[in-house]
Amino acid sequence: MNYRRLGKSGLKVSEISLGSWLTYGDSVERDGAVKTIDFAYEAGVNFFDTANVYNRGEAEKVVGEALRKYPRESYVLATKVFGPMGEGPNDKGLSRKHIFEQLHASLKRLGLDYVDIFYCHRYDPETPVEETLKAIDDLIRQGKILYAGVSEWSAAQLEEAVRIADRKLLDRIVVNQPVYNMLNRYIEKEVIPVGEKHGIGQVVFSPLAQGVLTGKYRKGGKIPEGSRASNPEQKKFIDRFLTDEKLDKVEKLSGIAADYNIKLSQLALAWVLRQENIASALIGASRPEQVEENIRAIDVNLTNETLEDISDILSEE
Repeated sequence: MNYRRLGKSGLKVSEISLGSWLTYGDSVERDGAVKTIDFAYEAGVNFFDTANVYNRGEAEKVVGEALRKYPRESYVLATKVFGPMGEGPNDKGLSRKHIFEQLHASLKRLGLDYVDIFYCHRYDPETPVEETLKAIDDLIRQGKILYAGVSEWSAAQLEEAVRIADRKLLDRIVVNQPVYNMLNRYIEKEVIPVGEKHGIGQVVFSPLAQGVLTGKYRKGGKIPEGSRASNPEQKKFIDRFLTDEKLDKVEKLSGIAADYNIKLSQLALAWVLRQENIASALIGASRPEQVEENIRAIDVNLTNETLEDISDILSEE
C-alpha cells in the first residue's frame, strides 16, 4: 500500500480507503462486512470511513466492532454529522447542539474515545459557519476529534471556512470529501485549486461512479442481478451514470484498460489518484475480492499519452 499526507497535515492515509455507505449494517450482513474490513486492514488499508446516518448508526457499530481488535494507533477512522437522526427540529444540521450530541453518540456506537476525522457531511445554510467551526474546535481541544473535515462543500464555502478559522484562531479544515470520478469531474475547476491553495486534501467518494466504471453495465445490456442498479432503493443514485452517452465512454475506456491488461476499475482508480491533491480514493466493497481488485490500482502508472487518450474520451459530447 502507498500512503499520502492528508492536505498539509502530518496525517498519512492509504491511497485506497474503505467506506460503509449503502453496505455495512444494512445490505451486507455483519460477518461479511467484518471479513471485508479485516482483509482491507491486512492489505495495508489504514483509512476507514463511516457516518452516523448510514443506516441510522448501524454502520458505525459494525465498523467499530471490526476495528476494535486492532491497535487504535494503527488506523484512521472518520465519521460525519449533518443528516437527520431524529424527527425533532434540532436533530439535523451543523448547530453546536447537534454536533456535540452526534459526536458523542457516534463515539458510543464506535466504542472509541476519539475519531481521527469528523466531517461536516454537507454545508448547512441555516447555521453560521463560525458556530460550526467553533463547536468542532472545542471538541478537538477536548481530544475527541483530531482533524476537522467537510464533505461536498463548494470552493466558496471552503474559502469562507478558512477565513473564519484564521480570523478566530480555530483549527482549519484539512480535508474535503467530494464525489469525483471519470464521469463527474466538477472538482477540477475550483475545488482542487482551493484545496491546493489552503492545504485541504481531497478524499473522493464514488471513484467508480456507483460501479459503472467496473464495466458491469453495458449499453443495451441487462442490469446485472444483485447490482446496485437492480436495487430500487439504490437505483436512484446510479441512474444518472447509465445514459447512452456515458456508457459509450465506458466502452472506450474499457479498451484502454484492456491495453494495460488491467480491470476498468483499476484504470479508473489510477486515473483518480493521478491528482496530487487527492489523498485517497474511497471505495465501497461488500466482499474481500473487491478490495483486492481495487487496491491493485496503486501499482498502475498511466503514461501522459494514455492520460491524453482518456481526456479525449471524457471530453466527447
